[in-house]
Amino acid sequence: MRQARRDATSVVTLYDVASAAGVSTATVSRVVHGLDRVRESTRARVLEVIEELGYVPDGAAQSLSRRRKHVIGLVCVERKALKLQYDIESMSLLFYDEILRGVEGRIRHQNWSLLITYLEEGNDPDLPRLLSLSGKVDGLLIGEGVVPPPVLGRLAKRVPVVVLAGDTAQRGVDVVSADNWSGAHALVEHLVIDHGRRRLFHVDGPATAPDAAARRAAMQAVIDAHPGTVLTGSYNGRFTVRSGQDAAERLLECTRGAGAPLPEAIICANDQMAIGMVRTLIAHGIKVPADVAVVGFDDIFPASLTDPPLTTVHQPMRKIGERGCDRLLERIADPTLRPRVELLPTELVLRSSCGCPRGTVTRRQVATITRKKGTNTAKLPCPASAVAPFSPRARTPVPDSADGLAGQAGPPATDSSNDEFSER
Repeated sequence: MRQARRDATSVVTLYDVASAAGVSTATVSRVVHGLDRVRESTRARVLEVIEELGYVPDGAAQSLSRRRKHVIGLVCVERKALKLQYDIESMSLLFYDEILRGVEGRIRHQNWSLLITYLEEGNDPDLPRLLSLSGKVDGLLIGEGVVPPPVLGRLAKRVPVVVLAGDTAQRGVDVVSADNWSGAHALVEHLVIDHGRRRLFHVDGPATAPDAAARRAAMQAVIDAHPGTVLTGSYNGRFTVRSGQDAAERLLECTRGAGAPLPEAIICANDQMAIGMVRTLIAHGIKVPADVAVVGFDDIFPASLTDPPLTTVHQPMRKIGERGCDRLLERIADPTLRPRVELLPTELVLRSSCGCPRGTVTRRQVATITRKKGTNTAKLPCPASAVAPFSPRARTPVPDSADGLAGQAGPPATDSSNDEFSER
C-alpha cells in the first residue's frame, strides 16, 4: 500500500507521479493524453498513482483563478449501434444537436470555446481521455449518466462539473434536467383517464439512461393509482427507431402466436422508438389508434410527421443546454457554490396517435408533481395479479378513440430466452 494522499493544499506535479510510479515523465504524459506505446501494466500503474495523488493534468485546478482558458467541455454518450442503424441514431445526435445549440448560444458572444467528446455507453469511462479533457477546459458538461457517480465525484474535485439530463438523485454535483417524471405522469394519465386505455405495454429505454428510469417510474405510479390498469408487458429498447421496430415485431409475434389481444396503448420511452413502433404496426395492418394507441416522449420534429402524428411530451432539450451552460459558468466563477438540481418544465403535446381527433395539435404545460418518498426508479415489476382478468372502467368518450378493445388480461408469458422482452 502506498503512502496516503498528499495534503490537499499541495500541488501534485507530473514529476511526483513519475517518481511514485517509477516511470519517466514522458511515460506519464503519454498515459495522461491517451497515447499508445505504453504497456497496459504500466498504464494501469500510472493511472492508479494519478488517482491516489489527486494529480490534475495541465494545472486545471489552478486555471480557475489564474490561468482561465475560456473553454468548456461537453461529454456526450454514444449509444451502441444496432445492426442496420443510422449514425444519427447510434450517436443520439437528435438529442445532442439541441443540447449543443443551447450551449453554443450561451458562449458564442462571450469568446468561450467548446470541446466535445463522446464516450460509448456501457463501457467503463475512458479515464485517460477524461483526465486529459479536464486539463484542457475550465469546466465540464456531462451528458445523461454516461459517467458513473464515483468517477463523476472524482472529476468534480478536479474541475467544475454540471450533469445534463442526469440522475436527479445525484449528490455533490449540479444537475440540469427536464422534469421527466411529471411529464410522463401527465402523458400516461391522459391515456388512462381521458381515453380509458387500461392495458398498457411499455417500450423502455437503456438501463443507463436516468430519464428513462424517471419515465418508467411515473408510468408505474399512474398504474398503481388506477385500479384495473395493468402493464401487460415490456421491451428493453435502445432509444432508436430500429429498437421500436423490433419491439413491435416481437409484440406481434407473441400476441398472435398466443391468440392474445394487443394492449390498448403502447408507451414508448422516446419518440424515435414510438416512430419505429407506429411504422411497423401499420405495415402489419394494425390501425393506430383504433386498434392500439402509441405515444412517445421528447417532441422531436419527425414525431409531427408520422401518420398519425405522435402524441408525446416536449422536453426542452435546447434549454437544458442553455441552463446547464449558465450554471457551469456560474460555478467556474465561484467554485464554492452549493450543488443544486434544476428541473425544467415539460409540455404535454396532444396529437392523434393516442386517440384524440385527427388534426389535434394541443400543448399543455405540465405542472410539477411532487413525488412520494420512496418512489422506485428501478426496473419496476408488474404485480402478479396483473395477469388475471378484470372489468375495465367505463371510458370517457373521446372522438376517434379505439373501438372494440376488450379489457382482458395480457398475453401469457413466452420463452424467457429473449431477455429484452417480458410479458406479464
